[in-house]
Amino acid sequence: MPVPVRVGAHAERMGLVDRFRALRRHPEEGRAIVEFVFLGVLLLVPLIYLVFTVARVQGASFAVTNAAREAGRAFVTAPSEAEAEARARAAAALAMADFGVDEPLSLTITCAANPCLSPDAAVEIRASVDVTVPLIPDAVAGSLPASIHLDTTQVVTVDRFAALPVGEP
Repeated sequence: MPVPVRVGAHAERMGLVDRFRALRRHPEEGRAIVEFVFLGVLLLVPLIYLVFTVARVQGASFAVTNAAREAGRAFVTAPSEAEAEARARAAAALAMADFGVDEPLSLTITCAANPCLSPDAAVEIRASVDVTVPLIPDAVAGSLPASIHLDTTQVVTVDRFAALPVGEP
């Protein structure tokens, strides 16, 4: 049976000296975590900014496409031309709000026939919005694009069997 040997204070100090000498031989030991954290933050912050910016632009792209589509549907199903444009603008504003886009929407309605709501007539709805890029300081805004322009066109046909609105030829 082995006999336990008590290590004296001198032997313990010798172990510390040996560890110190080993560290001096390998001075880079223990710094990898610091470098990893520094480089991780340095690369991760721009990547997160890029992801948030792309998500914002993609969401606005979905919003403007949906706004044009809903505006077209609301326009061609209106009971009269006087009410059609107001319904289209309200539907487009509601679609933009559903996606959480606060930028002002530009909506242009062009009719291929006169009157606009005559059966089988094509109505073109053009929606556009300028999405601001987040966190661009005013000092750099002159040299970098501070907004991205999104534009979409939707062509909607009035129902072929729809009756002409009351009071129109």
